[in-house]
Parts: sequence; C-alpha cells; structure tokens
Amino acid sequence: MSKHIHYVLVVAVSLAGCASMGAQDTEDMLSAAQFTMKKADTPAKLSLLRSLTQNKIMAHSKNGKNYYIYADAAQCQCLYAGTEINYQQYQQIRLAKNIADDQLAAAEMNQSAMMNWGGWGPWGPGFY
Repeated sequence: MSKHIHYVLVVAVSLAGCASMGAQDTEDMLSAAQFTMKKADTPAKLSLLRSLTQNKIMAHSKNGKNYYIYADAAQCQCLYAGTEINYQQYQQIRLAKNIADDQLAAAEMNQSAMMNWGGWGPWGPGFY
C-alpha cells in the first residue's frame, strides 16, 4: 500500500471517530462556554424540544436581544441556552479545539511517516 493511501486511511478513520462524537463535543463546549442546560422533564417540554431544530445552534431574538439555542431531543433530552457572550465564548473554545485537533492529526501522520513501515519487508496476506 502506498504511503499516500495509508495517510488517507489514517485521516478517514480519525474523521469517522470525530463524527461519532460530534454532539457530545458540542454539548461539552456549550457547557464550557456557560450555556445553561435545561432538561425536558415533562412531556410538554419534550414535545416542544422535538419541534426545534436539532443538534445545531440557532439564533433567536427576544426583546431586541440575541439568544442561542441548541436542542438535543435524542441524547440528553435537553436544550442549551446562551447569550451573545456565551456564544462568543463557545466560538473561541471551538476554534481552539479545532486547532488542537489539527495539530494532533498532523503529529500522528508525521509519527506514522517516520515509522518507515516498508523497511520491515513483506507482512504477509492482509497486512500492508
């Protein structure tokens, strides 16, 4: 297997892992940005929660102020609510996490490239 294909596989596996943790990562970052979590603890609240756009931060205006809502009816059965300041904090946390994730992925690819797997000779059927 060529080095290029190996790198593509490493990146694809890394991205698949990130995709499966997306909602939890977002909720962790919202909490870190001091969004308020509100549980849908009654059937009426759960019904209202399900009517909102799911797993996406949505801006809402009330009395001339912007608020940000993130609804998750499937996992936590809750919503996160924050102000403009909370949303700006969330964006800063998200950017820092993206930079850290990119640096980690680059370091892992560099480490894999340094291993010189081809120097070990043939691995046999099923190994590359």
